[in-house]
Amino acid sequence: MDDLETLAEAIRTADTAAVLTGAGISAPSGIPTFRGDDGVWDHFDEGQFTYGRFRSDPEGFWADRLELQEAMFGGEYEPNAGHEALAALERDGYLDAVCTQNTDGLHRDAAVAARDGETDAPNVDGEGSVLELHGNARRVRCTDCGRRREGEPIFARAADGELPPTCDCGGVYKPDVVLFGEQLPGAVIQRAQSLARESDVFLAIGSSLVVEPAASLPRRAASSGATVGVINLESTPCDAAVDVVRREDVTEVLPRLRELVES
Repeated sequence: MDDLETLAEAIRTADTAAVLTGAGISAPSGIPTFRGDDGVWDHFDEGQFTYGRFRSDPEGFWADRLELQEAMFGGEYEPNAGHEALAALERDGYLDAVCTQNTDGLHRDAAVAARDGETDAPNVDGEGSVLELHGNARRVRCTDCGRRREGEPIFARAADGELPPTCDCGGVYKPDVVLFGEQLPGAVIQRAQSLARESDVFLAIGSSLVVEPAASLPRRAASSGATVGVINLESTPCDAAVDVVRREDVTEVLPRLRELVES
């Protein structure tokens, strides 16, 4: 039995199984990564996208955010075979949750497709099978009343010169993502940490595992006795502490893993 079969058997017999995903799962869909060769931060100053700057200079922040949004999400993109494999495993009862550091919404798209158009409610309160640890770049949130709404029409208003775009209540809209200097949503990260503690199997997929607090989740799972796997093209700081390490393209290895689990 090779290590992929070992993971499949562990998932098949687990009471609780969860995964953490990072930029490496969305890169094959055409979403640029933030770091690494030709990453987003090679072309933009990450210091311009802090929560402090949003509060002190919302007009300038929004002007720069429009350029960043176009660079990251301006093209056509959709879930790839990796997203689809995880969504199918969740639909079929093998995965309890997908915790993601990504803000592109592709895991939710895949979950909707896997369930023929139906999926759970947005997870802003830590509920549902897809936990977006860093928020969702397709949404905006009013910083006064807290209202969330689809981001596309708000970004269109900003592009037409409404800087910053505002809510009906008069509050300023903010992209519904976690900015530098801003805390992660408490309910979401708390549930992710609980999943790591309670899981019999925990996989980290396409993540460099250097951004906290998500980077600690595999170690938390390992210390609780879970079977832990890392699937990533590059080495990670957690490799020595986990049971299985695979250096493979997620669009190839995750469909194989799903086949082994469901065989």
